[in-house]
Amino acid sequence: METSVNAEALLPILLGLLLAVTPGTLSANPGLVARITGKGLEYAAKEGLLALQRDLHKITLPDFTGDFKIRPIGRGHYDFHSLEIHSCELPHSTLKPLPGQGLSLSISDSSIGVQGRWKVRKSFAKLQGSFDLLVQGLAISVDLLLGTDPSGRPTVTAPRCSSRIYDVDVDISGGLGWLLNLFHNQIESRFRKVLEDKICEMVQKSVASDLQPYLQTLPVTAKIDSLAGIDYSLVEAPQATAQALDMMFKGEIFNLHNRSEVAAHAPVMSLPEDHEKMVYFAISSYVFNTASHVYHQAGYLSFFITDDMIPSDSTIRLTTKSFRAFAPRIARLYPNMNLELQGAVIAVPLLNLSPGNLSLAPQMDIQAFVLLPSSAQEPVFRLAVGTNISAMLTLDTNKVTGFLNPGKLQVELKESNVGMFNVELLEALLNYYLLNTLYPQVNDKLAKGFPLPLLNRVQLYDLALQIHKDFLYLGANVQYTRV
Repeated sequence: METSVNAEALLPILLGLLLAVTPGTLSANPGLVARITGKGLEYAAKEGLLALQRDLHKITLPDFTGDFKIRPIGRGHYDFHSLEIHSCELPHSTLKPLPGQGLSLSISDSSIGVQGRWKVRKSFAKLQGSFDLLVQGLAISVDLLLGTDPSGRPTVTAPRCSSRIYDVDVDISGGLGWLLNLFHNQIESRFRKVLEDKICEMVQKSVASDLQPYLQTLPVTAKIDSLAGIDYSLVEAPQATAQALDMMFKGEIFNLHNRSEVAAHAPVMSLPEDHEKMVYFAISSYVFNTASHVYHQAGYLSFFITDDMIPSDSTIRLTTKSFRAFAPRIARLYPNMNLELQGAVIAVPLLNLSPGNLSLAPQMDIQAFVLLPSSAQEPVFRLAVGTNISAMLTLDTNKVTGFLNPGKLQVELKESNVGMFNVELLEALLNYYLLNTLYPQVNDKLAKGFPLPLLNRVQLYDLALQIHKDFLYLGANVQYTRV
C-alpha cells in the first residue's frame, strides 16, 4: 500500500509541535519560550570560567620601562620584558540576570602568576635577571548586554568591565635584584595597572570574538522537507528577570516556496515557576497550527485509496462486486468495476493540548468514484469521516520523537447516487487501512525524530516533559561538549 504523500504530510505536522518554534506574524505571544534558570546560569558561568582561564594565558603583556634615582647610586634605567602568564586560577564566579539588560558576570578570589626578565642600565654598566610576580585577590565584573540582530539571532556585547587587583607581589632575582626591590612598590603599582587594563581588554575581546560568534550558531531557519521550513528567529531581545533569562522565538512553520502570513495567534503560556532544571522550553500549540496551515494549503492533507493498495488477503475489496452485499444498486449500475476513494481533510486540523493530553480530531471528506472502462471517474457516494488521535512523545539529548495512538474512525454517509447503504463495512476497510498502513509508516518516520534548535556542542539530559493547557513544557539539564 503506497501512501507516501500522507506520511510525508503528517510527519512534519506532528513533529512540528515538538520543535522549538514560535508565534506567527500576526501573533503577539511567542510560540516558544526558552528559560535559563539560575542553575543553568551557574553551569554557564562554570564553563565560561574555564574558557576565560584559557584565554588569560594568551594575554600579551607589554614591556614597560622606567628611570630610578637612588642615593648614593644615582640615576639609572630599568626595563621589564618577556612577560608571560604561567598560571591562572579563577575558582569563583557568578552569572546572574541583570533585569532589563542581560547578565552580570562576577569573578572573585582569583590569582595570576607572571614570569619575565628585567634589565638595569647605569652609565655604561648593564645587569639583568628574572622576576616572578603573583597577583592575588583578582576580581572581575562584566555586564553582558543581550540583544538581537536583524536576522533574529541573539547578540551580546560587554559595554562595562572592571577589574581590581588587591595584592601584587614581585620577587626579583639577579645581580641587582636588591636594587629593584628598593622601589618594588612602584613596580607593583605599574604591574597592577597594566594587568587590570589588559584583563578587561581581553574579556571584552573574548566576548566579541568568541561568545558572539558562538551565539550565531543558533539556527534562524531549518528545513523540514521539500515543502516546509521552520523559523527559529528571536522576536525580541532576551529578557532578564530576577531569577531567570527568557528567550522568545518566532518559530513559525512556513512554506519554503511561497511564504505568507499565517492567520493564527499563539495562546498565552503561563510557565510554572520551576528551577530544578537548567533550562525549560515552553512550546505552544501554535507550532502545530502553523504546520497544519502550510500542509493543508499545499494540498498535502489528502489521499486516495485504490483496490491495488489493499492487501491481497483482504476479504474486502474496492470493487463494485465486493460492495454488492451492502449497496446492491452499485453492483447493478456498475458491474465488475473498481472503485477509488479520494479523501481530504476539510479544514486545518488544530492541536489540542490539555493537562496530560495531546490530541487532534481531524475531519475528512471522502468521495467514492467508480472507475469506468473509459477511464473516466463517476462519483457514487460521499462520506464524512472523523477520528481522534493521541500522541506520545519521547526525548533524548538533542531531538524529540513521537508515536501516534490512533482512535477509531466514525464514518457517516453524506450523499449517495446509489441509494442508502450501511457504511459499517466501509468503516472497517478504512480502519484497516489506517491501522495497518498509514499509521505504521508515519510512526516509523516519527521514530527518527527531529532535532531541537540548539547551539553547537550543546546536549540535553535528564529530560522531563509535561503537557499543560496549550503548550508542552520540557525541562532539561545541559551538557556542553568541549572540542
